[in-house]
Amino acid sequence: MVKRSFVALAEQTTRISRMSYKNMLKDPSVKYKAFKGPVLTNRQWPNNTITKAPRWLSTDLRDGNQSLPDPMTVEQKKEYFQKLVEIGFKEIEVAFPSASQTDFDFTRYAVENCPDDVTIQALVQSREHLIKRTVESLKGAKRATIHTYLATSDMFREIVFNMSQEEAVAKAVEATKLVRKLTKDDPEQQGTRWSYEFSPECFSDTPPEFAIEICEAVKAAWEPSVENPIVFNLPATVEQATPNVYADLIEYFHTHISEREKVCISTHCHNDRGCAVAATELGILAGADRVEGCVFGNGERTGNVDLVTVALNMYTQGVSPNLDFSDITSVVEVSERCNKIPVSPRAPYGGDLVVCAFSGSHQDAIKKGFALQEKKRKAGDHMWRIPYLPLDPKDIGRDYEAVIRVNSQSGKGGAAWIILRALGLDVPRNMQIDFSAAVQTKADSLGRELRADEITELFKQVYNYNNEASRYISLLNYNVERKDNERRVLSGQVEVQDTVKAISGVGNGPVSSIIDALSNMCGVKLSVEHYSEHAIGTGTDTKAASFVQLRYLREEDNATAFKWGVGLAEDVGDSSVQAILAALNNIIEAGEITLPNVAKKAKTSASA
Repeated sequence: MVKRSFVALAEQTTRISRMSYKNMLKDPSVKYKAFKGPVLTNRQWPNNTITKAPRWLSTDLRDGNQSLPDPMTVEQKKEYFQKLVEIGFKEIEVAFPSASQTDFDFTRYAVENCPDDVTIQALVQSREHLIKRTVESLKGAKRATIHTYLATSDMFREIVFNMSQEEAVAKAVEATKLVRKLTKDDPEQQGTRWSYEFSPECFSDTPPEFAIEICEAVKAAWEPSVENPIVFNLPATVEQATPNVYADLIEYFHTHISEREKVCISTHCHNDRGCAVAATELGILAGADRVEGCVFGNGERTGNVDLVTVALNMYTQGVSPNLDFSDITSVVEVSERCNKIPVSPRAPYGGDLVVCAFSGSHQDAIKKGFALQEKKRKAGDHMWRIPYLPLDPKDIGRDYEAVIRVNSQSGKGGAAWIILRALGLDVPRNMQIDFSAAVQTKADSLGRELRADEITELFKQVYNYNNEASRYISLLNYNVERKDNERRVLSGQVEVQDTVKAISGVGNGPVSSIIDALSNMCGVKLSVEHYSEHAIGTGTDTKAASFVQLRYLREEDNATAFKWGVGLAEDVGDSSVQAILAALNNIIEAGEITLPNVAKKAKTSASA
């Protein structure tokens, strides 16, 4: 049997080794090569810091829309457009109006319905009839940008277009002059503030010297001004290098283009390597003035840069992005409804789970962070410093109840956080440990995470919250008299299943006196193992919360056991008594001690 097992293991190992590198190359350098950027002798961007927001351009309605398996309807584009305006985008690329009547019609809608301070941008290929159609679609706009593009990388020029560098420059200049003639030079178009954008497509794979050459020629043909600069969009059409290489390319362009004050450098990063956000941020450090992308990163292949992430990354560094994501949930809803693509639960900032912690150690750290944060806030320190939460969830419209979610993997801190938020109870550490076991058992039995209301209800049940489920003993009245410096005498009445009984006890304070009185009545030695209390609320609404763990001997095996109870009252003495009675009733409910005439009933109840 053992021999057969070894043989099977050997055969499996052999199969695994044979499967290795079935498709991938062991030496990929024979097929691929590392992409390197320009050599910068005085690189500046690594020492820079983002201190202000860039100009933003949303391409959701054009670049993002054309990447959808099921493109947006006109009504969906209208809804999305209004949400972009609401967020605060001042530049929106709305369509490829020469591509279809639908795009043309929507461009007209955007022109007629956008605020006066929003610039409508339309993309067009460098062809005369398409340019004329595009200008027609933007007629009457307050602010409009015509965006032309031309592939400038050696690979695209040679493989796709069979075009020399000289031919590419001539074509770009020709398109620019035509746009100028039909827009800012046309006397009938003077009611519009016309801007121009040119993209050397596949800029990240274009020789930087040629990118400068073609853009200089386009700039000379357009003749921009400081007040209305030309936009040179420098796209990582296909992301093929590390973000630092893209930053080097941007800095090269930034330092070599002439009349820099008349130029707006725009980034347009795709996410083929998963680095679009990093490349965009480094591009800003390297001199870029504007960022193009999509909300939540929709776009061709792996998508465009995620504008939510870039903007809120700035926000968490103390820089206002000038975009309002106060209600991130509504942005997610519009994006999912119109794009018909779900936002990943783990998407930065917008994902359903990104402000949630299931891990016990994470939950404990967050809970401690909030406790310290509250103390600092009262002292006038409003800086946000919470472990695992770089952004205050409330800033994007999330509530704190969603921060900690509890399942069978969660520790004591998670459930304690829920109880603190729901009931205002700062559960002591030993009680947290006890309750976490109950929570894990419940979550395991259900096979899922527990909702906040389920955790709160479980807490009340497990600890007979405020003795609300008193089935056996309830206190009717009591009085504590001081006999001397060390003795207090308690006398009172309790109701034991519809029977009123007198109780009395002696101790050094109210708690020890009631414990002694109940021990005498039950015939069981009770003692306080743990006790804590704290105030809830402020001013006239302040209440006292007490947590008591009783120590006792189980009748069936004479073993030491413990039970917690929680009490809440306006007076701390009353809350302590309620907590003690809650714990005692829990013990009786479990059938671990018995009272005269109720033993069988208690055990039946416990088993039920």
